[in-house]
Amino acid sequence: MMKTWSLFLIALLAFAPAASGRDLAREQTVGDLEVVATFNGPMPTGVAVSHTGRVFLNFPRWGEPVDFTVAELVKGKVVAYPDAAFNRLNPERPEQSLLSVQSVVIDPRDRLWILDTGAPSFGPVQPKAAKLVGVDLRTNQVFKTIFLPAEVALKTTYLNDVRFDLTRGPQGMAFITDSSGGGPNAIIVVDLASGRSWRRLNDHPSTKADNTFVPIIEGEQVMIRIPGQAPKPWTSGADGIAISPDGKTLYYCPLVSRHLYSASVDALADPSRSDAEVAATVKDLGDKGASDGLEADDQGRVYIGDYEHHAIRRRNLDGSTELLVVDPRVLWPDTLSLAANGYLYFTANQLTRGARFHSGKDLRQRPFVLFRVKTDGKPIMQ
Repeated sequence: MMKTWSLFLIALLAFAPAASGRDLAREQTVGDLEVVATFNGPMPTGVAVSHTGRVFLNFPRWGEPVDFTVAELVKGKVVAYPDAAFNRLNPERPEQSLLSVQSVVIDPRDRLWILDTGAPSFGPVQPKAAKLVGVDLRTNQVFKTIFLPAEVALKTTYLNDVRFDLTRGPQGMAFITDSSGGGPNAIIVVDLASGRSWRRLNDHPSTKADNTFVPIIEGEQVMIRIPGQAPKPWTSGADGIAISPDGKTLYYCPLVSRHLYSASVDALADPSRSDAEVAATVKDLGDKGASDGLEADDQGRVYIGDYEHHAIRRRNLDGSTELLVVDPRVLWPDTLSLAANGYLYFTANQLTRGARFHSGKDLRQRPFVLFRVKTDGKPIMQ
């Protein structure tokens, strides 16, 4: 009898309808993503949205042809900004042109700041090339250029992202991450009035890549893979950066890490403080997911990319986090920019599909995308 019953079950299962692909469970998406623009040319990294809604992007010179490294999005198309001449690569006169821009950021006074790495194709920083350039959006003219000296922008430095506190000193201060993959990492502080700059948390563990962490994206360990060589760990340090609305706390994260850190802006901004005094203010705020860009709103909440999970999170004041976006199209969320209308803009540029992660094979698929998602946050405007 038992044998007969078993044969009956086998026969029943054999004739049961198979589940179709559309019936199978799959990861749910979170957030109502809007496509703002797509790009079939070079890869964008940074995005900045002005208080009046103007959208700016940058395209670093990492080896592929780049006609202009900073652009404004006008009627769905990118146009060289502030003009084509300033964007024209001039290695002989780097102080007069933009070499390779990694970030564009709007400050609380609605001015655009351009962060020029001075290091095309991740090469050594060239003399008189690493700089912070301010553009007045009312006139579309450069109003200030601050060059970073060799003892601040080291040969190995990679200037990555920048945030501003305009309440300090006559004109305010800027804070820049050095995400170098082959030298010391740091937070670089710039006095906008005098142009003086200095390195803080230089080679501090909080600014360095986590050597116990190997990111996994699209099912593959992310490592530097060069033809004919054994895979190497990815070692990029301090990258994402954000500042609290009261100007007291700086948030930052290494690119190769899941941890979020904070430090006292008072300590960072005071050149008379010792390195030990600055380091004593550092806090490890715990696991937030692996991130590139960060952003903060006027309530003090921190927006966080999660490149391993194609996601955007928000860290609340009590330390809890909430998911704003999960979507398989978010292939490497890079820079985040919160607009006055509450939309969070971000680029998705497939960074880890690039050739240096795949033995010289570029697996990126154009177009690259600028997305936005509606939030209840507002940018810091003071």
